[in-house]
Amino acid sequence: MKGMEWKVHNPAGADRVIVTRELPGTRWLEILVGAGCRVEVCTSEALLKESEIASAMGEQCRGVIGQLTEAWGDALFEALSRAGGKAYSNYAVGYNNLHLDSATQKGIPVGNTPGVLTETTAELAVALTFAAARRVVESDRYMRGGKFRGWSPSLFLGMLLRRKTLGIIGAGRIGSAYARMMAEGHRMDVIYFNRRPRPDFERAIRAYGDYLLSQGEVPVTCRRAETLDQLLQTADVVSLHTILSETTRHMIGKKQLSRMKADAILVNTGRGPVLDEAALVEHCRTHPEFRAALDVFEDEPKMKSGLADLPNVVLVPHIGSATRWTREGMAVLAAANVAGMIGGLPAWNREDISPFLGPHPPKAAPSIVNAEALGIPLYAG
Repeated sequence: MKGMEWKVHNPAGADRVIVTRELPGTRWLEILVGAGCRVEVCTSEALLKESEIASAMGEQCRGVIGQLTEAWGDALFEALSRAGGKAYSNYAVGYNNLHLDSATQKGIPVGNTPGVLTETTAELAVALTFAAARRVVESDRYMRGGKFRGWSPSLFLGMLLRRKTLGIIGAGRIGSAYARMMAEGHRMDVIYFNRRPRPDFERAIRAYGDYLLSQGEVPVTCRRAETLDQLLQTADVVSLHTILSETTRHMIGKKQLSRMKADAILVNTGRGPVLDEAALVEHCRTHPEFRAALDVFEDEPKMKSGLADLPNVVLVPHIGSATRWTREGMAVLAAANVAGMIGGLPAWNREDISPFLGPHPPKAAPSIVNAEALGIPLYAG
């Protein structure tokens, strides 16, 4: 492992586990050590290359906790299989960075970390929406640049979000949570575009609308858009929360941006490639009243040329899940996935993963995405 720095925990442990980056908190480490694992953590700042990860696994490695910044394909899963690997867990809820079929073909269970990112990521989407609507970043630069000469009636006029229409593309856990925050907090009507209707989501918004009506206020509404164009033409704010697939790549491009209102706000805390970044650059250049706020990028960590120069775009470095509680929870789930598979435990695979964050976690692996394909039994307790 030349050129890389590693810290070893529980060196006498029977099952060797590689962790490709330092993780926050200590409980995740306690889980692995408690399961009898020798844990080797890469402490280098630089992202590991494929060859370095393969070298680190060596001839004997029972499990790996990896990062969404790593491309796990056939070669790495083959190397893990040859080393006697029993588990790989992504330190993320998404797993577009890995080839799931390759892992399954090699008999490697793949874990992820759902359920702890929902509210945190939704909150960041709210923050970005307001940052764009109220031109917070532009104002901050103006102030720091010493340009403020006193209050002015027309200085940095933005958009009032109250009673506007919010468009959600992808009404899963995060999209639904964000929509409820905006509807319940700011009386925004909701229109959503999703493969299937979400009656539970619609009922929640409708119930809040009924409450407003009981208080003598105009109720908020929620409806499913029949087409993407219908949503884009209707919404004042459009927020992207869809999965990344071949059908959603560049789902929002030049044509779709042209359908949006001239002063609309576009927020992306989902997947970078869902948005055609070059098209966004051109649109923001020619539509100065249009605003965008991005947490994820098409060629992350790089940005398309010109994006950073646009005053009407807010940019943050993929911090959607960046609260201490969430990141530590993700580490716990990733460690429990690896320890559970090494120990021959069943897969939990339930929507509510909160039991794993408590003092007495279930005897199971929290989330194994290819459990069914590998014939891994589900937790029956």
